[in-house]
Amino acid sequence: MAQARIERGTRPKRKTGTAVASPAPAEKEREKARDRDKEREKDREKDKGASLSDRAYQQIKEMILTLFFLPGQYLNEAAICDLLKLGRTPVHQALQLLQVEGLVEVVPRKGVIVRPDSINEVIEILDARILVEVEMVRRAVANSTKEDIKELAGILEKTNRRHGGGSLDAFVESDRAFHVKLSAMSGNAILADFVRLMHERSTRFWYLHLWQTVDVYAAGREHRTILEAMETRDPERAARAMRKHIENLRERLQHILHHGPGRGGVRPAATPPAQPRARRAVT
Repeated sequence: MAQARIERGTRPKRKTGTAVASPAPAEKEREKARDRDKEREKDREKDKGASLSDRAYQQIKEMILTLFFLPGQYLNEAAICDLLKLGRTPVHQALQLLQVEGLVEVVPRKGVIVRPDSINEVIEILDARILVEVEMVRRAVANSTKEDIKELAGILEKTNRRHGGGSLDAFVESDRAFHVKLSAMSGNAILADFVRLMHERSTRFWYLHLWQTVDVYAAGREHRTILEAMETRDPERAARAMRKHIENLRERLQHILHHGPGRGGVRPAATPPAQPRARRAVT
């Protein structure tokens, strides 16, 4: 059979199939829209996970600070998930954050425990606060606006109006809000974080011990003296008032350390704190 000859320098023709038409512009736009929707859905899932972790963190932290979970109590993650109606991941992440803040500890082969408090530790916290907050209030005087001082006065007025100035809850709420606001007025975000953390670290101790000795009326007067120094723009008077305020609190704690609560003529609080809510087993 004769074979077709291919001339030198030429190539055989290749068969070509039917060309595939490119997607119409409208279809391309729909594909892009679907991709954007997928990305937004991923972002929403991330935000949802972050919000659940934050919710778990806030709720567990509040339970620790208000003695729903007692110092030294072991925590079971699965039971906390049931209690808060949350998954394991947000609860686990929340406990990790609380460990960083010193509110819980991870005990090898045992689990997570609510970190016990000690009077000596709280006294050390107050020593640290004196070193920091005396200078902080000087800066707050220099940096504060009339609106800042008005808000500071509002914190004290609100507490007196709601609680009459005579309960531990009022004292804890007012003291924390007052000092955190002052730290924000200093203009230093690191100082503000430090003050917030130190107050949170010692809140449980107030509920456990201080209600038997603290004079909440005297503490309220000390806050008022600091406010008056702020209003007159007197940084040194404010610094002296702040030092005296924290030193008085430290003296009350040292009295507990050496004599026990409720002795030595220290005036008791006007009303003891409410009993902690009924606890659900989490072990």
